[in-house]
Amino acid sequence: MPIVLITGIEPFDGETLNPSWEAARLLDGQTVNGARLVARQLPCVIGKVVGVLRQAIVEVQPDLVICLGQAGGRSDISVERVAINVVDARIPDNEGHQPVDEPIVQGGPAAYFSTLPIKAIVRDLHAGGVPASVSSTAGTYNCNTIFYGLAHYIATERPSLRGGFVHVPYLPEMATRHPGQPSLALDVLVRGVQIMVATALSVENDIKAVGGALH
Repeated sequence: MPIVLITGIEPFDGETLNPSWEAARLLDGQTVNGARLVARQLPCVIGKVVGVLRQAIVEVQPDLVICLGQAGGRSDISVERVAINVVDARIPDNEGHQPVDEPIVQGGPAAYFSTLPIKAIVRDLHAGGVPASVSSTAGTYNCNTIFYGLAHYIATERPSLRGGFVHVPYLPEMATRHPGQPSLALDVLVRGVQIMVATALSVENDIKAVGGALH
């Protein structure tokens, strides 16, 4: 049975919830298209998070990795296209560290593209009634660090592994503390991740479709 590792992140920046982990933990142990889903929580600690992710991959031995992260202010599921080799933290992480203009991997490539079929995923999320889009910035904080660390590990040590990063909006109960900010219900988010998994397992070569942005 194929194994899919789904990661979420612990709460940060004063929040008590992180929608990425709330979704991931509900998916733990589920089966999607004959694959078993395994969830792991990652820390919001920039200097440690890649090591925790790598250890989870070693332990779980997945065929596919989908990392989820919170993007408060975004209105849909954002399937990330590219990870960049820089940390420029706007706020301290959960251990109080705030790296600025530092590489994630010293001497590593400037960027990596996702190895998920990102546009097919967005297509299938739309078909399933889930709001989604391609995003070309994963930020410069913990989420981008996870994405770049995963992509570098795949490129240098596990070329047969596929994986990428997806940002998700606030949950409705979180948005009540952030007036005017959009949110997505947890059941919709969970269904969205199930769709992502099914598509990533079945689509080897991504489709060609408009998914870019003007700015």
